[in-house]
Amino acid sequence: MKNKRSLFLQDLKKNRLQITPVQLIVLGYLTFAVLGTLLLSLPFSLRPGIRISFIDALFTATSAISVTGLTVVNTPETFSIAGKIILAFLFQIGGLGIMTLGTLVYVLRGSQVSLRERLMIKADQNQTELQGMVMLMLFIFKVAIAFEILGALVLTIHFWQGYQVPLAEALGLGVFHGISGFTNAGFDLFGDSLRGFRQDYLVQGVLGILLLAGAIGFPVILELYSYLITRRRGRKYKFSLYTKLTTITFALLLVAGFLAVLLTEIPASLAGIPWHQKFSVAFFQSLTARSCGFSTVDVSVFQGTTLLFLCLLMFIGASPSSCGGGIRTTTFAVLALSVVGALRGRTQIKVFRRELYQEDVIRAFIVFFVAAMLVSGAVILLQAREPFQLTEVLFEVCSAFGTTGLSMGITEKLSVFGKTVIIFLMFTGRIGIVSLLLLFQQRRPADGYHFVKEHIIIGQ
Repeated sequence: MKNKRSLFLQDLKKNRLQITPVQLIVLGYLTFAVLGTLLLSLPFSLRPGIRISFIDALFTATSAISVTGLTVVNTPETFSIAGKIILAFLFQIGGLGIMTLGTLVYVLRGSQVSLRERLMIKADQNQTELQGMVMLMLFIFKVAIAFEILGALVLTIHFWQGYQVPLAEALGLGVFHGISGFTNAGFDLFGDSLRGFRQDYLVQGVLGILLLAGAIGFPVILELYSYLITRRRGRKYKFSLYTKLTTITFALLLVAGFLAVLLTEIPASLAGIPWHQKFSVAFFQSLTARSCGFSTVDVSVFQGTTLLFLCLLMFIGASPSSCGGGIRTTTFAVLALSVVGALRGRTQIKVFRRELYQEDVIRAFIVFFVAAMLVSGAVILLQAREPFQLTEVLFEVCSAFGTTGLSMGITEKLSVFGKTVIIFLMFTGRIGIVSLLLLFQQRRPADGYHFVKEHIIIGQ
């Protein structure tokens, strides 16, 4: 009996070790989504007299853990204070990452972070190296808390003094939206996003800074912090290729979105309002389309051209190792540089006096292809089963995949099938295409042989 028990424990340990770090990370997010679903379904999470179906609870929990912001219920009218706290906890975990909070627990306990746990951190934050993982996690936590506290403080004072909201309620609004803003969750307690604050540039400015900080990428913030410290000591600092590429791409897309919304909507939805409101609406919608669902206007009134461009921005999403989703800015940058290089007859991609690894280029094209297939497949399925226009469906799908949260108003009208498709897209957008592919990857030894190579006709 003792030998059988020993063999059973050895087999159990062996099977446990076969679970990859990526699979553990995905399982962790899935566990929190299920746990959130159960908690949000309980009476103490809901306002008196309110009931919520299982699919709606699952949709809300997945939207929170994936920091998307799409909702099938009215958040302030459906959930109690306890339910709102649960939501804030879920998108805090989803925004910062499971391993960020897990690393904090290890440090507070004085435990050593093992190699396996460092591999999980690497998978969770989509990093390329193991070095400095613990430092990055602690830095992410400190930055998040700092931004959220400052944002919550400013918003609390503004709601309390500017709108005469009772202090306790103003504090709740400030804390909730401070967390929702930095994590790019896009959940709000007003019922109509930020449409009531269309002329309140303080609220827009605070949330805009929080959105930008959460979407630009934690490694970028870390390098910026290192730059400031180094310059204070009178030394030179050299930014990495990642920071240069993702920051420039992020800025260019932000400007492109601003100009697209402004120029297209001036004769339409932005007609008849002051120029400063035109600029604020265009800029805020360009920013929020990158990763967060806050909106100062009803996007359903936008022109078709504007909506399609916003779909492109949502599909691209935010920077890697951030609170946003999509294919990420670096993927888009590598794709663009590859096309330009091919047109110039170059076989290698060179940028900022550096040359990209061919495997990174191939990975970028794989991510784009799989993401395009997922979005296309979801659009086809929803178009076949749901009674909505193609633009509405495409906008909803891109919003879910990019974990953005913007909607043309069809989310709560989706059938159970439609909600299930959107749930899958939101979850996929959070874990990322690379993690999705690695989830099903099998470990095989490298081939010890090669076949004769032969060209095939491509594109003609």
